[in-house]
Amino acid sequence: MVGLFEETIAKVAALAVLMGVIAGQGGSAGMQTVAILTRGMALGEVDRGTGWRLLRKEFLLGLANGVLIGATVGVITYLWKGQIMLGVAAFVAMVINLVIAGVTGVTIPLVVRSLGKDPALISGIFLTTMTDVLGFGILFLLAHWMLPQISR
Repeated sequence: MVGLFEETIAKVAALAVLMGVIAGQGGSAGMQTVAILTRGMALGEVDRGTGWRLLRKEFLLGLANGVLIGATVGVITYLWKGQIMLGVAAFVAMVINLVIAGVTGVTIPLVVRSLGKDPALISGIFLTTMTDVLGFGILFLLAHWMLPQISR
């Protein structure tokens, strides 16, 4: 993903810092969801009929956390670089990535369990890949689109 946006990163070096923040928060949030869901499965608290309810809950939680953390990161980015559109890109990327983290944090363990495998063994790898790749991609794509408005 990074290689696809080399020119954009070269023009806006701050993206190299922001990509770790966006992906890191997504990975942390998603792994928390995976851990809670996997524990609930092991204790028999999560049955097959609760998937949609959990998916809705984690979507909303990801959205709320994304807005709060994204606003913080966006404001800090603006204060750091003095570029409002770079702050907007960081904000939007954080919101989307935390929603993805919550949704995939529920979906992956449920799918893995339905395939007869242990969600505790597999879920983290897939979740981290999703939040890293999509987090980087969303941030870089937004920055690429907003590049004319982001001063160098």
